[in-house]
Amino acid sequence: MKKILLFITFSIAILTQATAQQTTLISKEEVAEKVVKNNNSIKISEQEFLEAKADFDQTKAVFLPNITASHTGIITTNPLMAFGSKLNQGILTQNDFNPDLLNNPDQVQNFATIIEVQQPLINIDGLYQRKAARASMEAVLLKKQRTEEYLSFEVENAYMQLQLAYKGIAVLEKVQKAAQENLKLAQNRLKQGYLQRADVLNVEVRLTEVQNQLQTARSNVQNASDYLSYLMDDDGYTIYQPSDSLTIKNITIKDNNFSENRSDIKAMQLATTAYEAANKADKMAFLPRLNAFGSYELYDENLFQASANGYVVGAQLSWDLFKGSQRIGQANKSKATLEKSKLEYEQYVSKSKLEINKAQRMLNDAENKLQLAQLALDQSKESLRIRTNRFKEGLEKTSDLLNAETQFAQKQLEYYQTVFELNYAQAYINFLTKSE
Repeated sequence: MKKILLFITFSIAILTQATAQQTTLISKEEVAEKVVKNNNSIKISEQEFLEAKADFDQTKAVFLPNITASHTGIITTNPLMAFGSKLNQGILTQNDFNPDLLNNPDQVQNFATIIEVQQPLINIDGLYQRKAARASMEAVLLKKQRTEEYLSFEVENAYMQLQLAYKGIAVLEKVQKAAQENLKLAQNRLKQGYLQRADVLNVEVRLTEVQNQLQTARSNVQNASDYLSYLMDDDGYTIYQPSDSLTIKNITIKDNNFSENRSDIKAMQLATTAYEAANKADKMAFLPRLNAFGSYELYDENLFQASANGYVVGAQLSWDLFKGSQRIGQANKSKATLEKSKLEYEQYVSKSKLEINKAQRMLNDAENKLQLAQLALDQSKESLRIRTNRFKEGLEKTSDLLNAETQFAQKQLEYYQTVFELNYAQAYINFLTKSE
């Protein structure tokens, strides 16, 4: 049994040394800076904003002209095309009106360079589409802001988890040291005939349990470090150590109440505005459109030449009176989407208020729990001190000492867990009530 315990202790010592060599000290500010710079969620939200901005830029077509240029070459013996080509080139002669030549023209080639301009004048549905695109773009920008706020909260949470994991190691290392001293004392008392072998075995089992718990605590450090690496988009998966310890924090919370100025709430409001504008655009599609157009044309029988030219300028009022049931169906669909968006907004607001109330109760419970945890920790510490002294004097049972030792370790871990819960609740409320 002694050889096994020595082997376990030696292995853990080597693991501890190797872990310490690979540990990187890091502060919460450094984590936050790297997350803002490298996190993929932020990069994705930036690209989503650029997509929405590009959609909005496309709606400039409702104001800006559409300009095209083309150069076309043809060879024809078609009577109409041949006559028209000569007419455009300005090379018609009296002989070209000969009925035989009109009906059976010689081969004619024509090269035309045309520059066309189309300018929207009145396009009501396009204006509402532009309004919808703008609202969508602004909603995506607010969504990006909320993503950054969530990651800031997640950095706080992940960093505190790392702090808690190291607190667990610190507690269990002290417990392990105390268990080793108790084992030495028990072995000496066994040699002196004051203890039975079963008592010593109980102390050895306790030491083994603590060593197993310590190994789990080190795994928790690795897990917390991996999550920080994930947030920072670092594939090195370094073992991090916080530059500061887990302590009770008093995070300033300006207002515990729900606010519609929160970025995600305003984003949903803008999304509803966008759906409303899209629905109006579908309805306005039934109205006529007024567009101006013009073209400048160059003609010649040779490639890239321009012996003749002309222009056309005009305006067109167009009205699609009926396109099957396409527009009616589209208008009904956008109306249903608008109503769904309103319901989703109400549901989201209601859920947000529920989360704030839940988080407030979580904070109150954590504050009450912390007081009790502190009291229990002090009592268990004093109980362990008394039983340890009595055990050294031979006045205390081994089982009672082990129970007191286990209880004290448990109360220490519970205390730090409660500190974590208190800090988390404050950070969560701050995240839920954050407004612009």
